[in-house]
Amino acid sequence: MVTLWAGTLPTAAADRIRAPRVEAEEHVYDYEDARNGAGPMWCYGSSCVARAGQTVWVSALETIPGAKPLNNTRWALYRRNAAGWQRIAADPVGRTREPCPIALLDGKTLALSVNPTLAPLDSYSGPAQPEMLLFDVASDAPRQARALLPSWQGAPPFTEHSYRGLAADGRHGELLLMNVVGHIAQHWSFWDRRGEWTAKGRWEFPMGVEYARPEPIRLCYPTLALQDRAAHVLAISDIIEPVPAWREFKRQLTGQEWDYDFRRLFYAWSPDITRGTFGGTVEIASREATCGWITNLDIALERKDRAHLLWLERSVARSEMRDRFFPGTPMTVSLEHAVVERGAVVSRRTLAIGGEGAESVSPGYGRLHVDDRGRLYVLAYFSGQRDGTSVSENRLLLLQNDGTIARSWTLPLKRPFANFMTATSRAGTAPSRTLDILGPAEGQSGISYARVRLPDDLD
Repeated sequence: MVTLWAGTLPTAAADRIRAPRVEAEEHVYDYEDARNGAGPMWCYGSSCVARAGQTVWVSALETIPGAKPLNNTRWALYRRNAAGWQRIAADPVGRTREPCPIALLDGKTLALSVNPTLAPLDSYSGPAQPEMLLFDVASDAPRQARALLPSWQGAPPFTEHSYRGLAADGRHGELLLMNVVGHIAQHWSFWDRRGEWTAKGRWEFPMGVEYARPEPIRLCYPTLALQDRAAHVLAISDIIEPVPAWREFKRQLTGQEWDYDFRRLFYAWSPDITRGTFGGTVEIASREATCGWITNLDIALERKDRAHLLWLERSVARSEMRDRFFPGTPMTVSLEHAVVERGAVVSRRTLAIGGEGAESVSPGYGRLHVDDRGRLYVLAYFSGQRDGTSVSENRLLLLQNDGTIARSWTLPLKRPFANFMTATSRAGTAPSRTLDILGPAEGQSGISYARVRLPDDLD
């Protein structure tokens, strides 16, 4: 439940006291590039970090020595408690391509979404078997309780390219899992509070009838949210460049025969996922007109039928494309926010914009965070130039009840995060004044972690 802040602004002296505090910056694990097209942040629509009380859990991605792509990585599980970071489990036999997102159920059970390959060891690619692993994390020595096979509609031919999405209603102990099949649909499966897979279906891809050659618009990197069985999904177009002239020009630039389109953002919801599938798919944003780029970032639920959406827009994907096809179009990057209610957009706002004709410091990757008072924050990366000095920083934005930014702080991180995940209520972490951040930190190898304490009192 999100209750947007409507308090008074603090004085300058009080603001210094109430500013966010960085409590920890730590290295978690190193990672060797698997050269298989994925990496530790690849499942960015989900999360690989979760908090249960004072314990933090991280799903890591490890490259298997000597194994050949594509399925040459495995999951590992890390825990942070009073003793610090410990690697406490890893897949002993399975091989996979992508990182494995996690979610918490009642703060006692950790769900790990895995997608082990069924292909022979020397195969480049092949079939995969999605599973859900459950760990009892209430005890000091967590153990793998069991492996669950999700129930799917039909017999979908899953592969190592799963584009998986995972969300939890932690309070009710329920899960929603998505897994893609080619350019056809996202298959979904629902795990209920009784411990059964009781609903399943397909989120069909919309048809790109306006393209020179009409085709389904594959939607990937799904961002899912689940509350009282209302389900929400936000995903980005991911198809080979559909405009022939643009595709040919990109081929000349890159030397590749393909280039993917990430510039149309779609959303759908279901008031009760156990009674059917998602409703009509809504196009939230598009940069189709100028060959731009969109990244879906996050969802926060104000109530089960009302959601806050966050995404990033680039006006034109490449400066060379602008110069060739859209001369005079400013190159900008903007952080966008919208509210959807019962599947319809009721408001939208640009939170920040940088680039030509705008601010010299541009927004980047971001996530939403709801604290234990129901206040909604945006954590985002910003970079660029300010008065001739390079800027690389993470900012925390507090949203007011009309969607405007009430307060903004630059976090005093020694090593900011340009790309990151957070422990989110979408993955079962309880709303909290603690902000847990996971990702590659500036100037640090591998994957790092930071803990930030949000302001205790802004009234």
